Amino acid sequence: MRKDLYIFSGLGADERVFYKLDVSEYNTTYITWVPANKDEEIEQYASRIINQITSPKPILLGLSFGGIIATEVAKQIETEKVILVSSAKTKNEIPWYYRLLGKLRVHKLLPEYVLKRASFFTYWLFGVNSLQDKQLLRQILKDTDTNFLQWAIDNIVRWKNQTLLTNVLHIHGKQDRILPLTFVHTDIVIENGGHLMIITHADTINQLLSR
Repeated sequence: MRKDLYIFSGLGADERVFYKLDVSEYNTTYITWVPANKDEEIEQYASRIINQITSPKPILLGLSFGGIIATEVAKQIETEKVILVSSAKTKNEIPWYYRLLGKLRVHKLLPEYVLKRASFFTYWLFGVNSLQDKQLLRQILKDTDTNFLQWAIDNIVRWKNQTLLTNVLHIHGKQDRILPLTFVHTDIVIENGGHLMIITHADTINQLLSR
Protein backbone atom coordinates (compact mmCIF):
# COMPACT_ATOMS: atom_id res chain seq x y z
CA MET A 1 0.00 0.00 0.00
CA ARG A 2 1.40 3.36 -1.04
CA LYS A 3 1.95 5.93 1.66
CA ASP A 4 0.67 9.49 1.53
CA LEU A 5 3.32 12.12 0.86
CA TYR A 6 2.74 15.86 1.07
CA ILE A 7 5.38 18.09 -0.49
CA PHE A 8 6.09 21.69 0.53
CA SER A 9 8.08 23.60 -2.07
CA GLY A 10 10.64 26.31 -1.43
CA LEU A 11 9.98 30.00 -1.05
CA GLY A 12 7.97 31.27 -3.98
CA ALA A 13 8.42 27.99 -5.82
CA ASP A 14 5.93 25.31 -6.78
CA GLU A 15 6.05 21.71 -7.91
CA ARG A 16 8.25 22.63 -10.89
CA VAL A 17 11.36 22.33 -8.70
CA PHE A 18 10.53 18.66 -8.11
CA TYR A 19 10.43 17.68 -11.78
CA LYS A 20 13.35 15.27 -11.31
CA LEU A 21 12.07 13.80 -8.06
CA ASP A 22 10.75 10.23 -8.29
CA VAL A 23 7.74 9.97 -5.99
CA SER A 24 6.02 7.16 -7.89
CA GLU A 25 6.04 4.99 -4.76
CA TYR A 26 3.78 7.47 -2.95
CA ASN A 27 0.35 9.02 -3.17
CA THR A 28 1.72 12.51 -3.63
CA THR A 29 0.07 15.87 -2.99
CA TYR A 30 1.83 19.18 -3.55
CA ILE A 31 0.89 21.78 -0.98
CA THR A 32 -0.25 25.04 -2.57
CA TRP A 33 0.95 28.28 -1.03
CA VAL A 34 -1.91 30.58 -0.07
CA PRO A 35 -1.58 34.34 0.45
CA ALA A 36 -0.35 35.24 3.91
CA ASN A 37 -2.40 37.59 6.04
CA LYS A 38 -0.81 40.83 7.18
CA ASP A 39 1.22 40.35 10.38
CA GLU A 40 0.41 36.61 10.37
CA GLU A 41 2.88 34.51 12.32
CA ILE A 42 4.33 31.41 10.71
CA GLU A 43 2.55 29.11 13.19
CA GLN A 44 -0.79 30.64 12.21
CA TYR A 45 -0.01 30.23 8.53
CA ALA A 46 0.84 26.56 9.08
CA SER A 47 -2.53 26.10 10.79
CA ARG A 48 -4.29 27.35 7.66
CA ILE A 49 -2.19 25.16 5.36
CA ILE A 50 -3.15 22.05 7.33
CA ASN A 51 -6.57 21.90 5.68
CA GLN A 52 -4.80 20.68 2.51
CA ILE A 53 -3.70 17.55 4.40
CA THR A 54 -6.44 14.94 4.55
CA SER A 55 -4.49 11.76 5.37
CA PRO A 56 -3.80 10.40 8.87
CA LYS A 57 -0.11 10.25 9.82
CA PRO A 58 1.25 11.47 6.48
CA ILE A 59 4.86 11.84 5.42
CA LEU A 60 5.84 15.47 4.90
CA LEU A 61 8.67 16.59 2.63
CA GLY A 62 9.77 20.20 2.80
CA LEU A 63 12.29 22.03 0.65
CA SER A 64 14.01 25.10 2.13
CA PHE A 65 11.26 27.44 3.39
CA GLY A 66 8.83 24.58 2.77
CA GLY A 67 10.73 22.58 5.37
CA ILE A 68 10.15 25.31 7.93
CA ILE A 69 6.42 25.26 7.21
CA ALA A 70 6.40 21.44 7.24
CA THR A 71 8.04 21.56 10.67
CA GLU A 72 5.38 23.93 11.98
CA VAL A 73 2.64 21.71 10.52
CA ALA A 74 4.19 18.61 12.12
CA LYS A 75 4.01 20.34 15.51
CA GLN A 76 0.24 20.51 15.08
CA ILE A 77 -0.66 17.12 13.57
CA GLU A 78 0.61 13.56 13.91
CA THR A 79 3.03 12.56 11.15
CA GLU A 80 4.89 9.39 10.23
CA LYS A 81 8.00 11.22 9.10
CA VAL A 82 9.21 14.69 8.18
CA ILE A 83 11.85 14.89 5.45
CA LEU A 84 13.72 18.18 5.26
CA VAL A 85 15.83 19.04 2.21
CA SER A 86 18.06 22.14 2.23
CA SER A 87 16.18 23.44 5.23
CA ALA A 88 16.36 24.04 8.99
CA LYS A 89 14.81 22.23 11.96
CA THR A 90 14.94 25.03 14.53
CA LYS A 91 15.77 28.72 14.74
CA ASN A 92 19.30 27.76 15.79
CA GLU A 93 19.96 26.43 12.28
CA ILE A 94 19.12 29.78 10.73
CA PRO A 95 22.48 31.59 10.30
CA TRP A 96 23.11 34.18 12.99
CA TYR A 97 23.60 36.93 10.42
CA TYR A 98 20.07 36.38 9.05
CA ARG A 99 18.67 36.62 12.56
CA LEU A 100 20.70 39.78 13.19
CA LEU A 101 19.32 41.34 10.01
CA GLY A 102 15.87 40.36 11.25
CA LYS A 103 16.38 42.16 14.54
CA LEU A 104 17.66 45.24 12.74
CA ARG A 105 14.81 44.99 10.20
CA VAL A 106 17.31 45.46 7.38
CA HIS A 107 15.52 42.90 5.21
CA LYS A 108 12.54 45.26 5.08
CA LEU A 109 14.64 47.68 3.02
CA LEU A 110 15.39 45.24 0.19
CA PRO A 111 13.79 46.43 -3.07
CA GLU A 112 11.69 44.08 -5.17
CA TYR A 113 14.16 43.89 -8.05
CA VAL A 114 16.86 42.56 -5.71
CA LEU A 115 14.58 39.79 -4.47
CA LYS A 116 13.18 38.71 -7.83
CA ARG A 117 15.89 39.29 -10.41
CA ALA A 118 18.08 36.38 -11.46
CA SER A 119 21.79 37.08 -11.88
CA PHE A 120 25.16 35.37 -11.82
CA PHE A 121 25.17 35.83 -8.05
CA THR A 122 21.71 34.25 -7.75
CA TYR A 123 22.79 31.17 -9.70
CA TRP A 124 25.93 30.88 -7.56
CA LEU A 125 23.92 31.30 -4.36
CA PHE A 126 21.46 28.56 -5.30
CA GLY A 127 24.13 26.30 -6.79
CA VAL A 128 22.71 25.90 -10.30
CA ASN A 129 24.93 25.66 -13.38
CA SER A 130 23.03 24.21 -16.34
CA LEU A 131 21.10 26.46 -18.70
CA GLN A 132 17.88 24.54 -18.02
CA ASP A 133 18.18 24.95 -14.25
CA LYS A 134 19.03 28.64 -14.58
CA GLN A 135 15.98 29.21 -16.76
CA LEU A 136 13.77 27.42 -14.25
CA LEU A 137 15.12 29.45 -11.33
CA ARG A 138 14.71 32.67 -13.31
CA GLN A 139 11.08 31.84 -14.06
CA ILE A 140 10.34 30.85 -10.46
CA LEU A 141 11.74 34.14 -9.17
CA LYS A 142 9.73 36.05 -11.76
CA ASP A 143 6.51 34.25 -10.80
CA THR A 144 6.97 34.74 -7.06
CA ASP A 145 4.40 36.95 -5.36
CA THR A 146 6.31 39.87 -3.87
CA ASN A 147 4.08 40.26 -0.82
CA PHE A 148 4.37 36.57 0.02
CA LEU A 149 8.13 36.68 -0.53
CA GLN A 150 8.59 39.61 1.84
CA TRP A 151 6.31 38.02 4.44
CA ALA A 152 8.20 34.73 4.26
CA ILE A 153 11.64 36.33 4.55
CA ASP A 154 10.44 38.27 7.58
CA ASN A 155 9.22 35.08 9.24
CA ILE A 156 12.35 33.12 8.40
CA VAL A 157 14.69 35.63 10.03
CA ARG A 158 12.37 35.88 13.05
CA TRP A 159 11.58 32.16 13.34
CA LYS A 160 11.21 31.23 17.00
CA ASN A 161 10.92 27.45 16.85
CA GLN A 162 13.06 25.52 19.32
CA THR A 163 11.09 22.25 19.18
CA LEU A 164 13.21 19.46 17.72
CA LEU A 165 10.96 16.84 16.14
CA THR A 166 11.96 13.23 16.73
CA ASN A 167 10.83 11.80 13.38
CA VAL A 168 12.90 14.01 11.07
CA LEU A 169 15.20 12.96 8.24
CA HIS A 170 17.34 15.98 7.35
CA ILE A 171 19.21 15.98 4.03
CA HIS A 172 21.57 18.88 3.37
CA GLY A 173 24.12 19.87 0.77
CA LYS A 174 27.75 20.36 1.69
CA GLN A 175 27.93 23.39 -0.60
CA ASP A 176 24.66 25.04 0.44
CA ARG A 177 25.35 28.78 0.40
CA ILE A 178 21.94 29.96 1.59
CA LEU A 179 21.77 27.73 4.67
CA PRO A 180 25.42 26.74 5.14
CA LEU A 181 26.13 23.30 6.55
CA THR A 182 28.17 24.93 9.33
CA PHE A 183 24.94 25.92 11.08
CA VAL A 184 23.00 22.72 10.44
CA HIS A 185 22.95 19.39 12.27
CA THR A 186 21.93 17.08 9.46
CA ASP A 187 21.42 13.33 9.08
CA ILE A 188 22.74 13.02 5.54
CA VAL A 189 25.22 15.27 3.73
CA ILE A 190 25.19 15.41 -0.07
CA GLU A 191 28.68 16.06 -1.42
CA ASN A 192 28.79 19.10 -3.71
CA GLY A 193 25.08 19.65 -3.14
CA GLY A 194 23.90 23.26 -3.18
CA HIS A 195 20.62 24.78 -2.04
CA LEU A 196 18.78 23.48 -5.12
CA MET A 197 20.24 19.98 -4.98
CA ILE A 198 16.65 18.71 -5.25
CA ILE A 199 17.30 19.41 -8.95
CA THR A 200 21.06 19.13 -9.37
CA HIS A 201 21.45 15.97 -7.26
CA ALA A 202 18.01 14.46 -7.78
CA ASP A 203 19.36 10.96 -8.46
CA THR A 204 21.03 10.83 -5.05
CA ILE A 205 17.95 12.14 -3.28
CA ASN A 206 15.73 9.67 -5.15
CA GLN A 207 17.90 6.83 -3.87
CA LEU A 208 17.53 8.10 -0.31
CA LEU A 209 13.75 8.38 -0.61
CA SER A 210 13.43 4.84 -1.96
CA ARG A 211 15.09 3.28 1.09
